[in-house]
Amino acid sequence: MRIATIKAVAEAQLCTGCGLCSSMAPDRYRMADVLDHGRRPIPCSEVREDAIEQSMVQLCPGVNLSHDRSTWSSRFDPTVADAWGPVLEVWKGHAVDSRSRWEGSSGGIATAIAMHAVHGAAGGVLHIRSRRGEAWLNETVLSRTPEDVRAAAGSRYAPASPVDSIHLAKSAEHPVVFIGKPCDAAAVHALAQRDKAVADKVALTVAIFCAGTPTWRGTLEMLRAMGFDDPTAVESLRYRGHGWPGSAAARGKIDGQEVEVKFSYDESWNRILQKHRQWRCYICPDHTGEFADISVGDPWHEPPKEGAEGESLIVVRTERGARWLQSMRDSGLLNIVQVANTSIAASQPNLLGVRANVWGRILALRLGGAATPRFVALPSFKFWLSVLSLREKAQSIIGTLRRIGKKGLRRAAAMVPMHQNPSR
Repeated sequence: MRIATIKAVAEAQLCTGCGLCSSMAPDRYRMADVLDHGRRPIPCSEVREDAIEQSMVQLCPGVNLSHDRSTWSSRFDPTVADAWGPVLEVWKGHAVDSRSRWEGSSGGIATAIAMHAVHGAAGGVLHIRSRRGEAWLNETVLSRTPEDVRAAAGSRYAPASPVDSIHLAKSAEHPVVFIGKPCDAAAVHALAQRDKAVADKVALTVAIFCAGTPTWRGTLEMLRAMGFDDPTAVESLRYRGHGWPGSAAARGKIDGQEVEVKFSYDESWNRILQKHRQWRCYICPDHTGEFADISVGDPWHEPPKEGAEGESLIVVRTERGARWLQSMRDSGLLNIVQVANTSIAASQPNLLGVRANVWGRILALRLGGAATPRFVALPSFKFWLSVLSLREKAQSIIGTLRRIGKKGLRRAAAMVPMHQNPSR
């Protein structure tokens, strides 16, 4: 399948849903919710192959991810770079503020960074929150107050396109902090190389470790399992938080009665949501935010007890990120200790396995005539050889060949925006 337009990227199921394209050319594309795919660019006008389209495709993280090690800090750790990208320092700990720690998905570090921003370190925070009036959907907001930040605390295990609203950062009076998924941070990183206004107005990028984005069908299946057949009856929805690993919780009306239903992390993510991850996530080499200044995730090598106070793993990837973290430490906002850089592998062994599988899956896509992304300096073959068993190696190829037919990866997938109330 030839990939010469953003429309073709989406139809080839290589789109990550970040929203970079619609931010670059809002007269050409708008982001919309597509039930079995996620947030996707829908053409607003006739699609044409020209210089603008070519530029968007080149920057699109769905089809192009490329590291330039010459731009990395001289302090990067070469012993972990192939697996985890630029790593300067790794820390573990939590926000000092107990509320931020409790409401966050792990140790509240992303919330603490956002709070530091709105308290004067930056002009605001561009991030995701539950959509006002439609709690089961997401929206991008530029938070400027602590109340706004708290309203957006916690991970959203559902489609979001924060880069679509990068214009809010560009028009802000002061530089802002950007928080998103690894692919979102990669999009902002790429855009900043071309757009000086983005480079000037983004003070810091923070990426949240990601095991893949479930489609809207995943959220709907979870809500139905909770008893909400009509998603518009949901008044609030969180996917994690209120302890570690935290529970998914939906509050709203069922049969006219106000209720709150909670699912454990295992019930929500392991049994439902992860089964609905968009295809592009299965062939993604970057699940830890290699293009961000700071990335944060769960230190799973220390399994939590349900409801325990959370801890976070913090990966510093740039000197700008190091300065930001040092400022927060100096201000007494974090309770963290530096740990070995190998702690990333210890806490996220499954993600190294995912990276290893990427090589076999890409090979299978090429053999099967399906579209593939282009990755530069994000090696996966060495891990395919060393990390996977012989059976897993074979499965990475054979399983993907089967998926080509099952998911229709050789033909253009229709991107049809869903009705706002898909209770079917």
